Amino acid sequence: MEIDPELLAPSLRYKLLIGSVVPRPIAFVSSLSPEGVANLAPFSYFNAVGHIPLALMFSISLKPDGSEKDTLRNVRPPSEGGTGEYVINLAIESYAHQVAECAEPLPYGESEFDYVNLSPSPSKVVKPPRVAESPVAFECRTLQIVPVGQFHVVIGQVVHLFVRDTVLDERNRIDVDKVGAIGRMAGYEYCRTGDRFEIPNGFPKKDEG
Repeated sequence: MEIDPELLAPSLRYKLLIGSVVPRPIAFVSSLSPEGVANLAPFSYFNAVGHIPLALMFSISLKPDGSEKDTLRNVRPPSEGGTGEYVINLAIESYAHQVAECAEPLPYGESEFDYVNLSPSPSKVVKPPRVAESPVAFECRTLQIVPVGQFHVVIGQVVHLFVRDTVLDERNRIDVDKVGAIGRMAGYEYCRTGDRFEIPNGFPKKDEG
């Protein structure tokens, strides 16, 4: 089947996208309103930008009425009414249900931390708290916000990184089995990250015989 996406209803485009771009990592973003209220929300349009500098990106949709979601308002720079800072926490299996619950909209000014009973922990560099239960947390400052239709791509530089000692191996590398990260699939489905296989780098050597 050959498909012109412009001829599809947005709902069908969405279903084709989330059913084929899988699994998607989840940014569990904590931010802070100018009034000091902590916000927590998951975003599965998320990935790394690069490591020189260390930077991450995630994409936020507008609300159905066209207004901005709390996270977008909060991560905007101070000149645009936000704080320009946020923390990307990991979505892990032990609190997967709380991650999903944080996708439900709350009135502006109410904190998802209280709603889902997760613990805010003070960050080292930025003002928004990290999720204490998250084994890894990236403290970020907003570099750029790029509008793309009804979405805004937020690019941020990591200014501090928290990694729990218990998920590090003897070489100070992250043991992904100890992290227990989850990914987003289509519909209501999520996936675990424990089923993996290796492919050695480079081309296999030719048989000299």
